[in-house]
Amino acid sequence: MATKHDVIVQRHRTLWVSDLHLGSPGCKAKQIVRFLKQNDCEQLYLVGDIFDGWKLKTRFYWTPDHTRVIKAILAKARRGTKVYYLTGNHDAFMRQFVKTRLQLGPIRVVHELVHTTADGRKFLVQHGDQYDAVIRNLPGLSYAGDFAYETLLKASDWLTRARARLGVESSWSLSAFAKNRVKSAVQYLSGFDDAVYYQCKRRNLNGVICGHTHHAEARHVRNGIVSYNCGDWVESCTALAEDHRGHIRILTAAPERQKREPALKLVPPRPRAPRTVQVPARPAAAAAATEIPTAA
Repeated sequence: MATKHDVIVQRHRTLWVSDLHLGSPGCKAKQIVRFLKQNDCEQLYLVGDIFDGWKLKTRFYWTPDHTRVIKAILAKARRGTKVYYLTGNHDAFMRQFVKTRLQLGPIRVVHELVHTTADGRKFLVQHGDQYDAVIRNLPGLSYAGDFAYETLLKASDWLTRARARLGVESSWSLSAFAKNRVKSAVQYLSGFDDAVYYQCKRRNLNGVICGHTHHAEARHVRNGIVSYNCGDWVESCTALAEDHRGHIRILTAAPERQKREPALKLVPPRPRAPRTVQVPARPAAAAAATEIPTAA
C-alpha cells in the first residue's frame, strides 16, 4: 500500500529540459529536483543554459538546492540514463569541452544532436540561440535585455506576493508576458521559421527541439516541419517528454507549495448579558411593620 511519502515515478523514453539557469536567484531548483525524482527516462537531453554563466560572472549565487540538481542528474546517469549536455548562450563556457571532446563523467557535451523518436522521426536538438539575431549580432544588447528581464522577474514576484496577500490567485506573470512578446518579435525578425525549415529540408529532418525562449510550445512551421520548445525552470517549469510510441508532449511541473499567512478575521464582540443585581429580601417582621392596616 502506497503511503503519502512514496514518490510516484512516471516512465518516459526521452526527456528534454532547458534553461535551468543554475547559479541565478530565479532558478526553481527545488522543483527541478522533485521533477527529476518523479520522472525517469532512457535518454535525458539538457538543452542549454543549464548553468547561468552570466550571473555567476557578476555575482556568485549558489545554494544547496542547486547542488542537489547536479546530484539528481548524475544519479540518473549512473543508473543507466544516457545524458547529453547541449551548450547554450548563458553557459557558452561549456563549449570548450566540446572542442576538446571532454566528457563530464557519464555526460556527453555537444553543440547539437539528431534525435530519432520511437516512430522513426528525426529532430535536430540544439539550444536555439543559433537563430537569435540579437545574440549573434548584438551581444551587448542581449546582456542589457537579461538585466531588464531580471528586474521584471523581481517586479513579477512582488506582484504575485501582493496578489496572494489580497487573496487573489493568478498564474499571470509580468516577466513571462514581456519575454514572450520580445522573443516572438525577435524570432519573427530573425526569420526563425525560415531558418528551421530550410535546415530541416537540407538535412532531411522532421523538425527541431530547442530551448532559449523560455516558452514551451509545439507548433507546425511549414510542410510538416515541427518546432518544439522545452520552456524553462525560472517561471514556467516545463519540459518535453517522449513516450515509447514516439509521441512528444509538454510536461508542466506541479507548483511549489508556499505557506500562506492566515487571513485575519474580525470577530464581532459577543453581546454581554445584562447585569442583574440581586437585592436581599427584607426580614418578614420588617415587611409586616410597613404594611398599612385596613379598616375593620
